[in-house]
Amino acid sequence: MMVAAAGHVRQEIEAVRRADGESRTLAASLPRLVLEARRIAANVIHGLHGRRRAGSGESFWQYRRFVSGEPSQNVDWRRSARDDHLYVREHEWEAAHTVWVWPDRSASMAFASRNARDSKLERALIVTFALAELLVAGGERVGVPGLINPTANRNVIDRIAQAMLHDDLARASLPPSFVPSARSEIVVLSDFWSPIADIRTMLAGLSASGAHGTLLQVVDPAEETFPYSGRVEFVEPEDGRAITAGRAERWAGDYVARVALHRDQIRSETRTLDWLFSTHTTDRSAADLLLFLHGGMMASRGSGVIAAKAGPTA
Repeated sequence: MMVAAAGHVRQEIEAVRRADGESRTLAASLPRLVLEARRIAANVIHGLHGRRRAGSGESFWQYRRFVSGEPSQNVDWRRSARDDHLYVREHEWEAAHTVWVWPDRSASMAFASRNARDSKLERALIVTFALAELLVAGGERVGVPGLINPTANRNVIDRIAQAMLHDDLARASLPPSFVPSARSEIVVLSDFWSPIADIRTMLAGLSASGAHGTLLQVVDPAEETFPYSGRVEFVEPEDGRAITAGRAERWAGDYVARVALHRDQIRSETRTLDWLFSTHTTDRSAADLLLFLHGGMMASRGSGVIAAKAGPTA
C-alpha cells in the first residue's frame, strides 16, 4: 500500500508539472475575441471590469427616465428639477467576484485509457490552471478550497501549482467542507464516482450560504462505453479492492444503466439548487471545456446563477 501511495504522489507531481505548462499555452491560445463576444452576447456588464449594469452598489452610474409604476422615492428630484422629465439615479452593480475552483486529485483521477488525450487528473489540472489565469486576467479572485485563499495575483498558476506540490494531506474525492460567501462561484472538477449521498452532503454544505456553482464530471472515454471483453480484473484505485469479470462484455449494459442513473441523481440535486452539472470526456479538447466554463461564469454575472445552454458533451 505504501508503494502504491508513493507511486500516486509521483504521478500527481508529474501531472501538476505537465498541466502547469499546458495550461499556460491553452489560456494564451484561446481566441480573446470569442471570449469578448460571449461576454457581450450575455450582457455581462459589471463595474469592476469596466462593464457596467444597474444594480445595488454605491458608485453612481447614470440617470435614466422615470418609468410609470415605479416607486416615487426612486426619483432624483434635484436632477429632475433641471428638466421637464423625471429622472432616476442608478448605481453601478457591484458584487464580490470570487471563484473557488477545486480539482479532484484522488487516486481514481490518474486513470487514462488508450483513447484519452490526458489522464482525468491532468485534464482537471490543466483546466483549473487555465481557468484561474483567465479569471485573474479579468480581475477576478480565485481560490482553491483547502489549498490557497482567493487571490488576484497574476502568478496564480504558480501559486496553485506550488501549493499542490507541497500539499501532504490525503487526496479526497470531494472538496473539503467550507462556507463560501453568498456571491461566490464554485467549480468542482471530479469524476464524481462517489456515492450520491456524499455528493448530496457536499452540495448542501457548499450551497448553504447561497453560493452558486458548477459540477463538471471529467471522465475517461472507457468509463463512458465500457469497452471490455473476456476475463478482466477491475481494481478500485481508492482502496485497492478488486473484482474479476469472467466475460466483461456482459456487464456493459448494466454498467451504462448505472452510470446514467448516477448522473440523473446528480443532475436532480444540482437542478434543485440552480447549479449546473455537465460531463466532459478526456478524448475531447481541453479548450472546449475551458471555453464552456469561462463563458458560463461570464453569463452568470447577468443572471445571478451559472448559466449555460448546453454542456461540453452531448
